[in-house]
Amino acid sequence: MIDLIRGQQVTMALALLRNTPRQACKVVEKLLMSAVANAEQKEMGDSDSMVVSRAFVDCGPTLKRFRARSQGSANAIQKRMSHITVVVSTAAVKEQK
Repeated sequence: MIDLIRGQQVTMALALLRNTPRQACKVVEKLLMSAVANAEQKEMGDSDSMVVSRAFVDCGPTLKRFRARSQGSANAIQKRMSHITVVVSTAAVKEQK
């Protein structure tokens, strides 16, 4: 999902996330809307002129649990988490010659 919105305008990225039937889209959409609200609060510009400049997912902490198995042994269960980062910025205006 992150690869779909990287480099897109915010309005286009939100439309893509709303129309893609994946569970992760809801989380990324809320995150993108929060990033846009933060940028508007800092008076970086209107949301129509913003672009998703950077978006990436990093590894987060891992919870390690053990499940009992037969004959007194155990299997490790790793519950992985991740950190999602979305950076929005104003679109660069190109000068025409």
